[in-house]
Amino acid sequence: MRISDITLEALLGRAQLVTPEQLSTLKEEAASSKRTLQDVVLDKRITDERTLVKGFSEYTGIPFIEIRPEDVPTDILKKIPERVARQYMAVLFKIDDDGVHHLAMEDPDDIQAVNFIQKEIGTNSHIYIALKDNILEILDLYRGDVNKELSEVIEVQRENEQEQKNADVDTEDISEDSPIAQTVNLLLEYAVRSHASDVHIEPREDFVQIRYRIDGVLKEVNRLPRNVVGALISRIKILSNLKIDERRVPQDGRFKVHISGRQYALRVSTLPIVDGEKVVMRILDESNQAVTLEQLGYWGKALNDINAEMSQPNGIVLMTGPTGSGKSTSLFSILTILNSPDVNISTIEDPVEYKIIGVNQTQTNPKAGMTFASGLRALLRQDPNIIMVGEVRDGETAGLAIQAALTGHMVFSTLHTNNAATALPRLLDMGIEPFLIASTIRAVVGQRLVRRLHKESRQSYVPSQEEITSIMNSFHLEGNGIMRAIHELEKQAAAGGLGGDAPLSTDENGIKTLWRADKEHNTEDVHEGYRGRVGIYEVLTNTEAIQKLIMAHATSDDVEDQAIREGMITMQIDGLIKALRGETTIEEILRVSKD
Repeated sequence: MRISDITLEALLGRAQLVTPEQLSTLKEEAASSKRTLQDVVLDKRITDERTLVKGFSEYTGIPFIEIRPEDVPTDILKKIPERVARQYMAVLFKIDDDGVHHLAMEDPDDIQAVNFIQKEIGTNSHIYIALKDNILEILDLYRGDVNKELSEVIEVQRENEQEQKNADVDTEDISEDSPIAQTVNLLLEYAVRSHASDVHIEPREDFVQIRYRIDGVLKEVNRLPRNVVGALISRIKILSNLKIDERRVPQDGRFKVHISGRQYALRVSTLPIVDGEKVVMRILDESNQAVTLEQLGYWGKALNDINAEMSQPNGIVLMTGPTGSGKSTSLFSILTILNSPDVNISTIEDPVEYKIIGVNQTQTNPKAGMTFASGLRALLRQDPNIIMVGEVRDGETAGLAIQAALTGHMVFSTLHTNNAATALPRLLDMGIEPFLIASTIRAVVGQRLVRRLHKESRQSYVPSQEEITSIMNSFHLEGNGIMRAIHELEKQAAAGGLGGDAPLSTDENGIKTLWRADKEHNTEDVHEGYRGRVGIYEVLTNTEAIQKLIMAHATSDDVEDQAIREGMITMQIDGLIKALRGETTIEEILRVSKD
């Protein structure tokens, strides 16, 4: 909601979030940048939208509410026409036996909206304030079951399945109002509502397989009749500005869609395969706001180390892990934290996945000669304080990043290695001198993403002795001394707010309680008992002892052993602690950290 500057000043004062001097600085910045005070406060991460809305609720006496979609009867919701509900961001979610209507709004201060809606439902109503995302979630209920709609459209197309499978695609087949266009729209809408990160459209001999990657795991969600494959892929190519008649070579494109009030960018990749052309669409939510490092799953020493190293005036911080391990998300959060008007942040990325206001972001274009290396050279002439290079892929890019760090810049980048320690020998393999690595690398972060347990449906249980022994072996734990250390770390995690609602599940003698997913719990938001993902991390800081190992061309195992002696928590142990606190499961940790 939009809060006036005067009201916001009162809220910040009541919550003691800023000093009078800080408030004055914020107001000056808002005036000079021609933005509202609310925008500046949120950009500076002085508070978040939820805290702000709750504070407004307490200040005005308008009750704050969070509504669960499953609690809203469709017949009650639809007493307000969808057009009106979306225009005023207001939903009717309950009617009492005595006729009192309960209405949630993003902005209950909008008197015009309140008066208009009350003409529809009457004045006997209680008004609440809710977060915009919550309102949008309820507005989705007007659409009903998207998967059912998709099935109905597919069934119509299946009736014509006897037609020639490879018939030429007619213009009418892929027009804006064609069944194929409707199919593409529904596939994307269903993917967004399922929280999918990727959509795979894969021709098979007798059908077209549709799979979504949800929380890092591929799932088949539908099968389309084989006869639609040509029109379906042509429709996606038109949207992505690709060549329709080129089916022999891979192509890459992009397009944007609006779904449920949010804008999404679709990164499209086509690939010729034996049975036709495969299409993969990566879904990027352009309205996403950066989350804190704590929300990503950093805690304790790892959080302290990354906060300390990313704030240095020069050096290199590397994020490592395979594709899809959350490296870009971590960098997005770090750059957002460091972003301020007195700092010049420039990036070279492939592609630009997250847009950050105030950061100069450049997309690579190899065909035009814009590679990571050439882009980095250009950035160095742009007077940057902080540089982010999407990936260190070769010795040239690594060498330029080293030179940038040596000349007073802070550099962030990613590297594809299995863990943090392996990154240092990898740079040696790229031809970088050991003394340069030792003097410029400040920290290396290894990370993976694991599925997060749905707290309302997760189940605790007492593991058998055989299971405990298997866990001890899988995590390379030995004896009670290690378990006492795990117990102490777990208490630190609880003190830091990590999964603090789960009771302690170990004592100094070993594991007492574990958690598992309710596999039967499946909704659009919850899949097999999981909802969303959380990171597991290891942060290796380049201490004096590790610098000596680098200079001596030590192995990655030697580097990791030294880091552990100095207090580094490995990804596996970080994951184990999160599993013991009920954030995820042992199976998830082992699934992503087998290497």
